[in-house]
Amino acid sequence: MTTLRDAAMNSKAWPFEEARRVLKRYEKAPPKKGHVLFETGYGPSGLPHIGTFGEVARTTMIRRAFEIISDIPTRLLCFSDDMDGMRKVPENVPQQELLYANIQKPLTAVPDPFGEFDSFGNHNNAMLRRFLDTFGFEYEFASATDYYKSGKFDEMLMLCAERYDAIMAIMLKSLREERQQTYSCFLPIHPETGRVLYVPMKHVDAKNGLITFDDEDGREWTLPVTGGKVKLQWKPDFGMRWAALDVDFEMYGKDHSTNTPIYDGICEVLGGRKPEHFTYELFLDDQGQKISKSKGNGLTIDEWLSYAATESLSYFMYQKPKTAKRLWWDVIPKAVDEYHQQLRAYPTQPVEKQIDNPVWHIHGGQPPESNLVVPFAMLLNLASVAGASDKAGLWGFIKRYAPEATPETHPDLDAAAGFAVRYFHDFVAPTRTFRLPSDKERAAMEDLLARLKALPATDLHLQFEDPSEGLQTIVFAVGTEHGFEPLRDWFTALYEVLLGQSQGPRFGGFIALYGVSETIALMETALAGGLIKA
Repeated sequence: MTTLRDAAMNSKAWPFEEARRVLKRYEKAPPKKGHVLFETGYGPSGLPHIGTFGEVARTTMIRRAFEIISDIPTRLLCFSDDMDGMRKVPENVPQQELLYANIQKPLTAVPDPFGEFDSFGNHNNAMLRRFLDTFGFEYEFASATDYYKSGKFDEMLMLCAERYDAIMAIMLKSLREERQQTYSCFLPIHPETGRVLYVPMKHVDAKNGLITFDDEDGREWTLPVTGGKVKLQWKPDFGMRWAALDVDFEMYGKDHSTNTPIYDGICEVLGGRKPEHFTYELFLDDQGQKISKSKGNGLTIDEWLSYAATESLSYFMYQKPKTAKRLWWDVIPKAVDEYHQQLRAYPTQPVEKQIDNPVWHIHGGQPPESNLVVPFAMLLNLASVAGASDKAGLWGFIKRYAPEATPETHPDLDAAAGFAVRYFHDFVAPTRTFRLPSDKERAAMEDLLARLKALPATDLHLQFEDPSEGLQTIVFAVGTEHGFEPLRDWFTALYEVLLGQSQGPRFGGFIALYGVSETIALMETALAGGLIKA
């Protein structure tokens, strides 16, 4: 019998592949720090978006996979680069003038435009933590401001001063000649204005850990590199942090991939061991553009959770992380239904298949039972034809389809019904376009009507062992006999005439859920042109 660990060591699921790479780091000896450190980074220059969540979700999946193949303890550190200077003002936040007045100050020194926290950085940090807590992630939060000001980075910053020339040699190779003339890996915080300065160094005193520079007004200053008086440029900061914390694994987006040799080189110059990396593809908006915190052009976590449960978002994150993915409203229903399909398949799978199933990774090896007996896509269509304004309006139909189901016994279904009504009214209803059938389509629909009317008015289970399958067979037969080729055209016609959209549910299941008599009435109204807006 295959054990879970044996199966994991041979699994082709990407979290296990990454976990095995991390384990290989310690095939000769365990980590001196006593644990394996997974890290994620967040730049709180704007409100957190789903891409930020994705880093933590995916890293958690790798961490859980690692815990199956190794007994070495693990930690996950979510690090916020909140001491970065605010280079530009996000477009999607209030009090723009207030933020412009504080441009170039560290994010934790910029006032909170929402008036809820002592800084904009802390506001965004709190939002990130709330989002992560919503999903039940097990993590430790770290603030760059705290690490710099408390002295946690002091030893490594002194080493940066000592090895300044080696760090600069790595950085200058990557810069244009013009930028090389003014670049320094150290960014002083101006003692008077509090702004992060991008100025060249006049002198670096490696022995005493001091830097000397002129500010924008030409005044000379000397500051210690320790105690939060100075921070590092973001690329050197990446490598310094890896060395300081002995990070074993960090993932980041494709837009960082060209910087990997820089991060690694600086980490090694400072005596560290470069971590394992994982580069994921970017998320795109509805126009195919990269989503951005400052533009606010991607879905937020709160927006997704307004229309679907948390697990559906985790499922979306699991799928093909090395492929660019469009992240827009219309991916939500598909993610919900595919997640539950995988959940239903899980109990009957052998262990080798279970650990390759996305739900294993979403739930850390303990996926729950699915009780979504009606697919989300079907609930959307039911909300459409039933004109439901809330989930209670759907439960009468659901009870007929699944008599054993109640909101109490099937909480996933109850939540999904509410999400479906909201999603339908916000996204489906405004875009529906009904049409009349062609002559060929009308003949087929009248045939289907006649066959539905011929069914006994009593319980469909007296006619069919499985009403959904039995009704689907009837619909399929009508399309075949009326010469639809491909048969998809028949179903497209049903969707466009009856539902006002080109895609829809498995139609036999829809009839079983909505009801035969209700479907007959719907078809008669549609054939008479009653669904077409005047």
